[in-house]
Amino acid sequence: MFDLSPAEWTAIALSLRIAIVATVWVLPFGIAVGWVLARTQFWGKTLLDGIVYLPLVLPPVVTGYLLLISFGRKGPIGAFLAEYLGIVLSFRWTGAALSCGVMGFPLLVRPIRLALEAIDRRFEDAAATLGAGRFMVFLTITLPLALPGIIAGAVLCFARALGEFGATITFVSNIPGETQTISAAIYTLLQVPNGDAAAGRLVIIAIVIALAALIASEWFARRAGLRFQGE
Repeated sequence: MFDLSPAEWTAIALSLRIAIVATVWVLPFGIAVGWVLARTQFWGKTLLDGIVYLPLVLPPVVTGYLLLISFGRKGPIGAFLAEYLGIVLSFRWTGAALSCGVMGFPLLVRPIRLALEAIDRRFEDAAATLGAGRFMVFLTITLPLALPGIIAGAVLCFARALGEFGATITFVSNIPGETQTISAAIYTLLQVPNGDAAAGRLVIIAIVIALAALIASEWFARRAGLRFQGE
């Protein structure tokens, strides 16, 4: 049952690689956006909030199409990256990481924002009165206090990236060894004769990995709640 073929192992390894890279790429942006949404008030904040969570409600194919026309070789951003930096994202595993990062970004931002909103600002004020600058306060007080939420968000983003399919296949297609993730491999196996067994193996593996990630996220979220309550 679990005698995986080399192609299946490749899809699993590629999925993990893409999910990890996607999470690492978007994590700094998630922290920055979460801080802006939690700590600042400005005109257009509601619009920014809507844009951040838009991938959750848009059909994934729409998100993938927008990425394709923006980051494809003929897109405004993709053409610039290819011509001046030699970076090509469309139909590459790096493009898959981009699409997975975009789809997982809302799930990353939400716990970070909640964690930042729950921090007792008196700790930061006390550090400031002792002479710490704003950056040092953020680095030594805010980030450590928000760390459980950051970790929970990163785990959720990883889990979402691991299961991404619609936006990824629209943007980078389904190329074995390059962009064929677990989800794309399952889709391919269901289209060929006698592919059910292999698809079933990948489904079980995907469930195990995603469930482990969600359990870890819930554990970190509970830890954050206890920490903020002072228990």
